[in-house]
Amino acid sequence: MEDAPGVEEGTRRKIKTLSRAPVQTAGSDVAKLPRNLNPELHPFERAREYTRAVNAVKLERMFAKPFVGQLGSGHVDGVYSMAVDGHSLQRVASGSGDGVVKVWDLTSREEIWNTSAHENIVKGLCWTQASQLVTCASDKTIKLWDPYNTPSDAEPLATWLGTTGFTSISHHRSRNAFAVASDVISIYDLERPTAAPEVIAWPNKADTITSVAFNQVETSVIASCATDRAVVLYDVRTSMPVAKTILSFACNAVSWNPMEAYNFALASENHDVMIFDSRNMTRALNVLKDHVAAVMDVQFSPTGQELVTASYDRTLRIWKRDEGHSREIYHTKRMQRLFAARWTPDSKYVLSGSDDGNVRIWRANASQTEGPKSAKHRQALEYNEALVTRYGHMPEIRRIKRHRHIPKVVKKAQAIKREELNAIKRKEENERKHSSKQFKKRRSERDKMVLGTEE
Repeated sequence: MEDAPGVEEGTRRKIKTLSRAPVQTAGSDVAKLPRNLNPELHPFERAREYTRAVNAVKLERMFAKPFVGQLGSGHVDGVYSMAVDGHSLQRVASGSGDGVVKVWDLTSREEIWNTSAHENIVKGLCWTQASQLVTCASDKTIKLWDPYNTPSDAEPLATWLGTTGFTSISHHRSRNAFAVASDVISIYDLERPTAAPEVIAWPNKADTITSVAFNQVETSVIASCATDRAVVLYDVRTSMPVAKTILSFACNAVSWNPMEAYNFALASENHDVMIFDSRNMTRALNVLKDHVAAVMDVQFSPTGQELVTASYDRTLRIWKRDEGHSREIYHTKRMQRLFAARWTPDSKYVLSGSDDGNVRIWRANASQTEGPKSAKHRQALEYNEALVTRYGHMPEIRRIKRHRHIPKVVKKAQAIKREELNAIKRKEENERKHSSKQFKKRRSERDKMVLGTEE
């Protein structure tokens, strides 16, 4: 084959390459030009930020993985009570329906201690100042244990007998004493284990008290709720009740706000969570509505800004105390009815105890990742969070941020409940139009929760 004309064999061609000045490294004497923040030079700044905010909120929902795992192999029976050791970030105790109490290590998620504490349902657990565990149950007994220093088959350190089954227990924040509820409230002093308990109750009242809680700030105040729809406040200093409020429905649990001395939350049978100010019990501060079945447990976070609730509708919800609807809903296919919910002392995780015998641990912020992060990564996360906060009022971002996958059963129950409530409202409005009620001021939902007060 002949060569192309004009091309000689072995001809070399010269290629010119681009050459640039060496890159100036950090610490050089080249002056850094300041950024010009004049908005006229950046006409599309808000548009770019909005796009970044949309991407940030989408990534937040895409990478949301709230479920961390279950603790060990759980219980044989349902979990009906839990208590977190306030002196440790990694210890939690749970009590089941067969009387077994277990202590778990949250770091390894393994069981470190267990005992057959009672003959039937363990109704209440609390940790003492010395990291000892007090349990009460429906078998009319209260027992004191030392899980950290005794083997699993050891006998209790102390045992107290009651006349009726116990339903709830709460420990004093600073004193070595605890209150336990039955048809009355009994206060035991651990420093005098043989002494008779101090008994306080509302006069001429014999209904079962379902929950009792010491105030964490005003430590001499106790709140309780009972099956007769009453919420009663007691003062330990005078051993007398202070005020009684009758609600429209009975409550299952009470929890004080650890940062606001006078506020407490109630888990109600009417599917709502009510927040009250103990100084004015004529109306609720806030009513949290989203559950479609009875709320079985409620607890404020250690920061006092959020709450966690466990419900009979098989869902766990996290709320902001000043909003009316939940910001998170947690559920799994295998999780049954929830009876207990607790925060960890660092407010980063929540624990749930359900009827299927499992204790589960969840992230309080579903998309938050743990572990070490570089400065650049932390800066990017903070920037994305600031963008979502700044543009959170925009419809698209608000829709993406609020979207949650809800079980079909819960979604259908929500639709039925909404239809029933709308029918009730229509009926009330029709009655109002054709009666003297049209001249009276409408009562808000917060006022309707309270039927009356006594002092």
